[in-house]
Amino acid sequence: MECPNDLKRRARRIERELARLYPQARCSLDFQNPFQLLVATILSAQCTDARVNQVTPALFARFPDAAALADANPAEVEELIQSTGFYRNKAANLIRCAQQLRDNHQGQVPKRLDALVQLAGVGRKTANVIRGNAFGIPGLPVDTHVSRLSRRMGLTQHEDAVKIEADLTALIPRSKWTIFGLRMIYHGRAICDARKPACLMCPLQKKLCPQIDVKG
Repeated sequence: MECPNDLKRRARRIERELARLYPQARCSLDFQNPFQLLVATILSAQCTDARVNQVTPALFARFPDAAALADANPAEVEELIQSTGFYRNKAANLIRCAQQLRDNHQGQVPKRLDALVQLAGVGRKTANVIRGNAFGIPGLPVDTHVSRLSRRMGLTQHEDAVKIEADLTALIPRSKWTIFGLRMIYHGRAICDARKPACLMCPLQKKLCPQIDVKG
């Protein structure tokens, strides 16, 4: 049984190793301001970031800010974002979110977590993405990669994203939360695949990662 201090030391060694492996890790969504990142992150649900990046240039050209998007025709937004999937629901969320920004936040994306999660289409994960990448406020978004890797690495035993976030933020220095999350995503895409993790190629291997629930 790993004691809390040993777990924290191992987690920080994992953080340093991921930093060595992915020194240039960055948010893979293209954006120029907090509003664009908010829209892109909402669109990224059940969709690849690459696909979102193909869609957003035309969307932002047509609706450059919250005021413009708040008055948008839903059918026009749906047409522009159709390839991202679930486009009717996403269009409704985008327009409602823009209206909330216009009516409650002077058209600006708020920085506070409690204000962000009140916006349509925004949950805690999205809020942390925006805070960390648009505002430089430490946050650790728990997506499918972070959830899977943190359990495989034995950094959490939880399935719930909020509990996973709490476990990870207790282990990793606050200043590293955002970049650690990004590097976990990079590692999940490059090596620690959901179905066939390339454990033999992984620099972490069993010394830092117990490979929990990895078959074969």
